[in-house]
Amino acid sequence: MTGPLGAESVAYAELAGRVRLLIADGRIPAGTLLPSERELAAQAGRSRTTIVAAYRALRDSGHLVSRQGSGSRASLPHLAEVSKRPDAALNFAGSIPPPVDGLRELIVEVTAALPDITAFPGFDLLGNDGLRAAVADRYTARGLPTSPDQIIVTTGGQHAIALTAQALVRRTDVVLVESPTYPHAFEAFRRAGARMVATPVTAAGWDMDHLLSTLQRVRPAIAYLIPDFHNPTGASLPAQDRARLVHAARAAGTMLVVDEATVDLSIDRPWDDGPFARHAARDGGATGSGVITLGSLSKSIWSGLRIGWVRADEAVVRRLVQARPAGDLGTPPIEQLVGERVVGRMDELLAGRRRFLRGQRAALGAALARHAPGWRAPWPDGGLSMWVQLDRPGSSALAAVCRERGMSLSAGPAFSVDGSLERFLRVPFTAPLADLDRGVRLLAEVWAQLAAGTMAAPAAR
Repeated sequence: MTGPLGAESVAYAELAGRVRLLIADGRIPAGTLLPSERELAAQAGRSRTTIVAAYRALRDSGHLVSRQGSGSRASLPHLAEVSKRPDAALNFAGSIPPPVDGLRELIVEVTAALPDITAFPGFDLLGNDGLRAAVADRYTARGLPTSPDQIIVTTGGQHAIALTAQALVRRTDVVLVESPTYPHAFEAFRRAGARMVATPVTAAGWDMDHLLSTLQRVRPAIAYLIPDFHNPTGASLPAQDRARLVHAARAAGTMLVVDEATVDLSIDRPWDDGPFARHAARDGGATGSGVITLGSLSKSIWSGLRIGWVRADEAVVRRLVQARPAGDLGTPPIEQLVGERVVGRMDELLAGRRRFLRGQRAALGAALARHAPGWRAPWPDGGLSMWVQLDRPGSSALAAVCRERGMSLSAGPAFSVDGSLERFLRVPFTAPLADLDRGVRLLAEVWAQLAAGTMAAPAAR
């Protein structure tokens, strides 16, 4: 619940929204005893009236249960309520583009000539040989020699993150993450027992002095990074900084876990540095030793194609295989056959994705300029969203009210390990064009009402 709150007139909604986010993503576990209203008022520097209103809103939404004499405890609303989709929902929470052009036809080709899939092992911890070879060949073609033995296929990119955390993180290990970063990544490391330390990233890039000094001072076991079209800021780490980072990580004994799920989402970035692990190979590791690379088809091709992978040293792959049965027993064979064909035609498919994203980015930029000219929206040269800076703190309150209006939204604190970033909002440009304009108009209307103090508390759900 750290980070500054906005004006008193909206602080209660903002605080309630922030607590909902922390409970929803597990940073405040259900059953946790929250401070009393008087204690929290003193900690937050707010009136007790504001805290009473915030706690009332949390009780109304089912996120707080208060009992006389035993205090107030965090609670998760009933699953049916949490997962219920609002009518005519506007999905601004997920960066979910439609399938790439040509995917449907490719799936028809694969299924029309489907081999006897019963010949494939039902439980396959490594993955289809053909898919692993196709992924390895693509790394090799992009400048990083790779063998199929360095690839393990996973059930999507998130599974690759979770499996890596499960296999490589010991309880109380220090893991360095960016702030902001992909929320489900730091959740996976935290569930593995890691202690988190953050390094800042903005739309302008990384604070390399902070990052390198943190590596030297803290010597984390793992550093999780998104160097290409960073989620959510859209920034890309320059080649010279990648080389410095690899050298510093090796000196600190830190394993770099590099998430390249967004690497293929260039719109008009004028350079391509190839796989990040190339720099590890140049720094003394012939195969990219010291870097674990995570890849996925879900962002670049289709979210329903749950194919991901990990590229690492063979010794690391063996550890992942040993850890995998605790979570799952293999990626389904039909999806892997489709994935193999997709990887072989990536350049062709990505050309269509690039055209789509260019038009979507322009539409969102125009909508923001039209409806919210006071917000700062850096122009990313790739990725799926804009990291919008609001003109004052309050993205949690904005997200809470917008949900009541039928829009799902990811507030800035969702991307932070400490609940800060209330001035920021991730706005994807993957929704249908009509929804982009309608959604930004709703955001601007709610924001103006919050500023005027005319917004009523969100209704009980």
